[in-house]
Order: sequence, then structure tokens, then C-alpha cells
Amino acid sequence: MNLREKYLVYIMVCFGFIGFSQESPVKASIDTTFIRIGEQFQYKLSANKGDKVVFPKLQLDSLHKVEVVESLPVDTLKNKLEKKYLLTSFDSGQYIIPQQQLLINNQKYLTDSLLINVATVKVDTTKQKMFPIKAVMKEPKTIDDYLYLWWLIFPLLAIIGIILYFILRKKVEKEAVAVYIPPIQEAMERLKALDEKQLLKQHKIKLYYSELTEIVRTYIEKDINIPALESTTDELLETINDFNESSKLGISKETIAELKEVLKNADLVKFAKSKPIEEEIKTDRNLSERILQNLKPIKDTENELE
Repeated sequence: MNLREKYLVYIMVCFGFIGFSQESPVKASIDTTFIRIGEQFQYKLSANKGDKVVFPKLQLDSLHKVEVVESLPVDTLKNKLEKKYLLTSFDSGQYIIPQQQLLINNQKYLTDSLLINVATVKVDTTKQKMFPIKAVMKEPKTIDDYLYLWWLIFPLLAIIGIILYFILRKKVEKEAVAVYIPPIQEAMERLKALDEKQLLKQHKIKLYYSELTEIVRTYIEKDINIPALESTTDELLETINDFNESSKLGISKETIAELKEVLKNADLVKFAKSKPIEEEIKTDRNLSERILQNLKPIKDTENELE
């Protein structure tokens, strides 16, 4: 061997030692290499700490004989992260758990593959208790064995069905057909019913204003499709103004101002214990009726003209 060849050998040996000395940042291990059928063993993946460590979706043996019982959370240790799994197998044999690919700071690393031996459970027949031979079991009954009952049940069900048909038919005929009432008509009828209650003569001013504004708010919600019953006065007025500008409802500023006046007066009565005189109350009532008539969406008005 000449001098040049010796140098080459030395260089290869050095690189070999360097390669063996570099420990992989990822590792796979199992707590046992031998189990019996159905027993569990622990499979562990570990990785050196990095800015970002991603554990893989576990890849098991190609024969699908090894199963995952439980996947445990990642443990953070001093210098590394560990991910543990409880595995088992219900088939005897030797199975290879393949290499797993982990990402550390977006760089891929592969673990070693591992071998697990699964053995059958031996049964000692000398100690196994023997039982007498069982008698021959009767053949279980099938649907065909009960078909004869169908010819008895079918006529009975038919009679019951006919009776129920005529009973329910008469009931439906007695029920009144629901009649659609336009929201503006419903609001006017409710306004008239409020007048007939004579709440003002009973000095129930707060209740009167509550029902008056509830009639107006219900109409706004039903006919203009603006949420009014659960909104405050300021929220409702703001929404109407927004809809009036964006959807071109065609509600005049005068009508909106009148609505604001009625709702504000009602708030004073309900929350500030204001006591308006009878003339002021009648003015709010008449304003409410005019508001209902003028709040009608512009599209409905155009349909009536056509």
C-alpha cells in the first residue's frame, strides 16, 4: 500500500468516526420487545427541543397487526420533548414498527424502526376445568316463522287506520282556517282595542304607553322587517335611518321625527315616571296612528297604486 492509499484510508476512517459520533436529534424506543397477545407496551418518540417540533401521525406495521390503544400528550422535559403511545396486538408473530418522520424547525428526521414479538398465551390443559357436552340447541326462529301473524294483524291495522282517518278528518274540518291579516290592519285593530280598554280613565298611564309603543314596534318588525321589539329607542331610530338610506324605504324625516317623539315620551313615562296630561297622551296616540299609516314601505305603496 503506497502513501497515497494510506492517507485515503485514514480520511475514510476519520469520517466514519465523525458520522457515528453525531447522535440523531430524534429517537424511537419501546419498553419491551416481547409481549403476549392482548398485552400493551409503550412506544415513545423523543426529539431534542427546537423552535418548532412536529410529531407525526403514527405509522404502524404494514400488516396492520399492531394497534394504538391510547395516544398520550406530549411531555416537555429538560432538553427534549416526548410523545408516548400505548400499543397492543392480537395476532402472534414478529412485526416491525417502521421509521417515523419528525420535523424539527421544518427539517425532517427519521427514527429507527423497531421489532416487536407477539406470542400466544399457552393453556395448561391439565389444569383447565372440563365441562360436559351441551345438548343440541334448537334452531333460532326467523321472520318466516311469524308470517302467519301478519294475516291477523293487517286487517286490525286497516280497521284502526280507517277509524283514525274519519276522526282526524272531522277534527280538521272543525278547525278554523287561519286568515292572513295585513300588519297595518292588525295594528289599527289593536289600536282600536287599546282605546276600548279605557286605561287612561283607570290612571294606568304606564301600561297605556307600553301597549301603544308595542303596537308600533310590532308593526315595524312585521311589515318593514326591522328588529324593533328588543331594541332600545336609540337603536331602533338608528336602524330605521340606516335602512331608509340603504334600502330606499321612502319614510319621510317628519314621520321619523314623530316616531322619535312618541317613543321618547313613552320612555319618560316608563322609566322616568313622567306624568303627562291627558291632552299630551291623546296627541301621542294620534301621532302613533299617523306614524303607522306613513311608515308603510314605499314598495307597498307603489303596488297599491298599480
